Amino acid sequence: MQKKFITNLAFLLFLNLLIKPFWILGIDRAVQNTVGAESYGLYSALFNLSFLFNILLDLGITNYNNRNIAMHNHLLEKHLSGIIMLRIVLAIAYTVISLSIAFILGYRGAQLWMLSIMLINQALISFILYLRSNIAGLQLFKLDSMISVLDRAVMIIICSFLIWGRAAGSEFKIDWFVWAQTLAYVITVAITFFIVAKKAKLRRLQWNPTFFFIVLKHSYPFAILILLMTFYNRIDSVMIERLLPNGAEQAGIYAQSYRLLDASNMIAFLFSGLLLPMFSHMIKKKQPLQELAELSFSFIAIPAIALIGFCFFFSHDIMGLLYHSHVDASSNLFKYVMCCFLAISSVYIFGTMLTANGNLKYLNIIALSGMTLNIALNLILIPKFQSLGAAYASMITQYTAAGLQIILAHKVFKFKFQKILALKYVVYIGATFYLFYTLSNFPYNWFLKGMIGCTISLLIALGLKLIKPFELVRLLKSEQQ
Repeated sequence: MQKKFITNLAFLLFLNLLIKPFWILGIDRAVQNTVGAESYGLYSALFNLSFLFNILLDLGITNYNNRNIAMHNHLLEKHLSGIIMLRIVLAIAYTVISLSIAFILGYRGAQLWMLSIMLINQALISFILYLRSNIAGLQLFKLDSMISVLDRAVMIIICSFLIWGRAAGSEFKIDWFVWAQTLAYVITVAITFFIVAKKAKLRRLQWNPTFFFIVLKHSYPFAILILLMTFYNRIDSVMIERLLPNGAEQAGIYAQSYRLLDASNMIAFLFSGLLLPMFSHMIKKKQPLQELAELSFSFIAIPAIALIGFCFFFSHDIMGLLYHSHVDASSNLFKYVMCCFLAISSVYIFGTMLTANGNLKYLNIIALSGMTLNIALNLILIPKFQSLGAAYASMITQYTAAGLQIILAHKVFKFKFQKILALKYVVYIGATFYLFYTLSNFPYNWFLKGMIGCTISLLIALGLKLIKPFELVRLLKSEQQ
C-alpha cells in the first residue's frame, strides 16, 4: 500500500503543480490586481459566505461514499442513481438557506446576484467531488488525478482570454471571473458524470425517499464535521467584512495574504483524497497504519516547514512580487497566516485516518471546540487588530485542533510514541527557522536566498533521516502492494 501511495501521490502532485499554482498565482492574483482590493474583497467575502453552508450540498455523502465504495466496490451501481437525486434536493435547500442568511446579513441587489452564481458554482463543485469519490473509491487514482485538475485547466484557458486577450480599453469585471468558473465546472461535471455513469452502468435516476433516509443516517456525522471545520476555516473573511468600517478593503488585504496558503492547501488536500480510500481499505483488512501515517506525514510536513520558514522571513518580498497595493499590510499578515500550514497539513493526515476509522464523534467535538474558539477570538481580535486579528485567531485555532487530532489518533490506533522522531522534528523546525533568519540578513537576491534555504532545509531533513531516499527506492521496486 505504501508503494501505491507513493506512485499515485507523485502523479497527483505532478498534475496539480503543473496547473494549480498558475491558477492561484497567475489568474486569481491577476484578477485581484485588475479589479482592486475593495472589489475583490467583496468577492472574497461572498465566496467564503457561499462556503459556510456548503455542507448542505453534501451532508457528508462524499466522505461517506468514498469510504464506503473503497470497502464495498459493488455498491456503486446500487447507490449512484439514488444519491444523484438526493443531491439535487440538497442543492435547492442550500441555495434557499444561503440566500436567506445573506439577506439577513445585509447583502442586497448586485451582491445577492453575484452570490447566487457562486452558489451554483458551489453546487457544481460539490457534485464533481461526489463523482470523484466514486472513482477514488474504486482505487482508480490516476483517473481521479486527471479529473482533479480539469476544471482549473479549463478556467485558465477562459480567464487568460478575458484578462489578457480582451479588446484594449474594455474594463474587466469581477462577474466575468465568476461566470468563467461556472462554465468550467459545467464542462467538468459533464465529463466526470459520463465516466462514472459508464462504470456504474447507470440506466436511470431513481426517486427513493427510503434510500435517502438511509444514506443521510450514515452520512450526517461526516456532515457535522465538515460544517464545523468549514466555519472555523472560512468565517474569518466574512467577519472582517461585516465587523469593520472598512471591512471590504480589509477583507481584500486578508485575501492577498491568504492566497498562497490556499494554494498550498490545494496540494495538501490531495493527501486527504488519496489517503481516505487507502486508510479505509487497510482498516477493513486490519492492516497496521502507523508506517503509512509516518511516511505520508513526512512527505507533507517537511516541505511545509521549509515553506513556512521561507514565507515568514521573506514575506514582504513575496507580497511585493505578487501585488501592486497594500504590500506592507498584507506582508505582515502573510507571515502569520502561512504559519497555519503545518497544522492544516497535519489534519489532512490524522483527521483523514480518524475519518476512515469512523471516529466522527470525537472529531466533531474537536471541530466544535475549534469553531467556538475561532469565532470568540475573531470577535475579540478583529476590532482591535483588524485583519491581523483574524490571522492570530486562525493560527491559535488551527494548532489547537491539529494537536488534539494527533493525540486522538495515537490513542485510537495505539501508535507507539516515537520520542526520537518527535525530537528530530523539533530540531528540524528550529534549524530551518534559524537558517532562513540568517539568510534573510545576507545582501543577496531574496529569491536566491530562499532557494538556497529550501535546499539546505531538505539536506537537514536528509541528515536527520526524516527522509529516507533508499527506503523509498526499495518500496518503489517492491512488488508488494
